Amino acid sequence: MSNSTVAADRYQEVTVLKKANVYFEGKVTSRTILFADGTKRTLGIMMPGDYEFGTDVKELMEIQAGKLDILLPDQTEWLSIEGEGEFYVPANASFKLRVHEVTDYCCSYIAE
Repeated sequence: MSNSTVAADRYQEVTVLKKANVYFEGKVTSRTILFADGTKRTLGIMMPGDYEFGTDVKELMEIQAGKLDILLPDQTEWLSIEGEGEFYVPANASFKLRVHEVTDYCCSYIAE
């Protein structure tokens, strides 16, 4: 990334949008981070609950901490993450989450 720096645990030289993204009556929230090269990520928190999300572009969900189950598109078996983990969701798809404890996440939007 041209004027942005990405390290394992931090982002530098980025723009953070002040307005929060709030879903499911505040049980899922995030903040949008914009990078100099035009890429976008969100950093957020999910409270325990069952959720369904849709995607416009391919997404990488990086779980920083928490416990949840994921049902990806066209799958019948739920995946489980406890602690750290990641998963991809294709563009123009929906996926389900069962969040068992407060979960910290980073979502990267991948233009293809």
